Parts: sequence; structure tokens; C-alpha cells
Amino acid sequence: MEPITRLISIDRSSPVPLYFQFAQQLQRLIEDGTLAPGARLENEISLADRFGLSRPTMRQAMQHLVDKGLLARKRGVGTQVVNSRVRRPVELTSLFEDLRRENRRPRSEVLSLRTAPAAGRVAAALRVEPGTDTVALRRLRYADDEPIALMENHLPANLLDLTEEDLAEHGLYALFRQAGIALRSAEQTIGARRATAAESRLLTESRGGTLLTMERTALDDRGRPVEFGSHLYRASRYSFEMTLTAS
Repeated sequence: MEPITRLISIDRSSPVPLYFQFAQQLQRLIEDGTLAPGARLENEISLADRFGLSRPTMRQAMQHLVDKGLLARKRGVGTQVVNSRVRRPVELTSLFEDLRRENRRPRSEVLSLRTAPAAGRVAAALRVEPGTDTVALRRLRYADDEPIALMENHLPANLLDLTEEDLAEHGLYALFRQAGIALRSAEQTIGARRATAAESRLLTESRGGTLLTMERTALDDRGRPVEFGSHLYRASRYSFEMTLTAS
């Protein structure tokens, strides 16, 4: 394999954050098999020096791929490429639309709508520098007057003119369409965890009950990230279904 320095290039004139440029290109090398599972990477200090990046920038790039499950840090071994996860596509629709299609009488309670600085996974997903303003909204979604999901979303600032009234009556993706924003694709991760006491109260679940988790980054037809969502669903009331086909 060619040295990694010949396979990744950094464009300092680009508006794309440096850490994301590096992480995105390294991700492509992992996904196309150039970097095979088990391959070891140099330490962050050496990589930062090779590419002329600061150590915090390189650390952020590597953590981005650790969070996505493409790299793993092992004590005494260093950073290694791990086996790619199985990705199962689901439809790019909103929960509001799914519930309406099933005649489940959806409605939303807006818990908060505010401006918040992007940090960590939000900044990485929206491809903005940490600290950049985003619109943060938190909603409790009902189906047939029963709480079913707790949803937190971050949008780039100035993308939509949102009001609590609009969010209570419409799904977010419907508001995107009304504003002329066409969604084209999304990256999504589904998992599960135990509910906290506060989440249990909001969702009327037993304390420590199982919740399905979903994180999604939606892109528009120009490839721009327009939404990062982090949602919790009651496992006792909701399931993800998908159709799988053989290659």
C-alpha cells in the first residue's frame, strides 16, 4: 500500500474544516478496503506532524472515526481499523410521516427551541467548526395521544425559520419541503440503551426500560448536511423495519 501521506491531501483554502477533510478521506480508504481491518495507524502526534495539522485537529479527526465505529483505540496496540458494520438502509422519512401513514394521529410537544453552539458529534455531522451556532430543538412525539419518541435535532443556523407552532403541527421534513429543501440521502445508526429517570418520566416507561436509539445525518440534494438528529424510541411501542436484498 502507498504511504498514507500520498493518499490523503489537505486543502487549506477549502471551507471544510481540516479535521473533517482528513477524517472523510481516511474513511474512504477504510470503506474501499485500502486500509484493511486490523491495519494499524501511526499515533496522532506523528500523523499531525506528517500532514501539518495541529494535534487537537488530528485528535478530533480520529475521534470522529472512532465514534463511527471505523477505528478502535487499544491500549498497548494503538489505533486500528476495525471491521465495517453492517448497514441496513431504511426509508428517508420522518416519524411524523410514518405515523400519519399508519393513521396513528401524530402530534408533537415542543420541549425547547433555541440557538446552541455545535460541539462534538453535532459539529462533525453538520461539518461545522465547534462553537458554530445551530438551531437546537427537542420534541416529544405522540401517537394516538401516547408518547412514543423523544427527539433532539440540530440544524445549521439560518436554514429554516422555525416556530414552536409549526413544529407542533408538522413534521420537520415537511417543513424542509415547504422551504424548498430537498432531502437526498442520510447516514443513520440504530442502537439501544436503558432509559434515564428523566426519559422514563417523559415517555411513561418504567425506569431503566429499554429504548431504541437512532442518530441520523440528513443531506440535501447538494450534499450539504441539513440535519443531525438524535432520537429515542420506546422499544415496547416502536420497531424499525426494513427490506434486505441479496447482492
